Amino acid sequence: MIARCLAASAAVLVLTLPAAAQTPQKVAVEKSHIRFAFKQMNVPVEGRFRKFDATVAFDPRKPEATKAEFEVDLASIDLGNPEGETEARRKPWLNVEAFPKAKFVAASVKATGPGRYEATGPLSIKGASFNITAPFTLVDAGGMRTVEGQFPLKRLQFRIGDGPWSDTETVADEVTVRFKFVIPSTP
Repeated sequence: MIARCLAASAAVLVLTLPAAAQTPQKVAVEKSHIRFAFKQMNVPVEGRFRKFDATVAFDPRKPEATKAEFEVDLASIDLGNPEGETEARRKPWLNVEAFPKAKFVAASVKATGPGRYEATGPLSIKGASFNITAPFTLVDAGGMRTVEGQFPLKRLQFRIGDGPWSDTETVADEVTVRFKFVIPSTP
């Protein structure tokens, strides 16, 4: 009788593990970041977004079943310069009044090696949406899951820097986005 109960309990545990691993979890924003880098007049400039939200359901054994959605509050841009931040929020750049959020939804995730993955899906900024592929690494340690990666984007594709600011001699078209997301590991 005890053996049957243990066997039944083990079967229930095995059946519920994949479901628990796919339970959506919030990213620990205070331990995470979204940063970006570009060149202005050939001088490197770095910044970050202070406010964002993300929900992820990820099982490294089944990356193709991933559900992930990220939203960034574009008004939270931090360039370390209040004048630059005010300019970046205006219509020619991020136009946060009309488009307050950027959004990425992972449409597919695949393993590319041990602890290495690629997420592909639409990134929407300023009313424009294009598919991007973001390679990332995943490390589980100390009860936390850390996801880190980066991807390039072309700012002009998203109409960031309209009009006279579309000159890539002043502000380069390529922007590198770097991210680190810390998520409590599934028990």
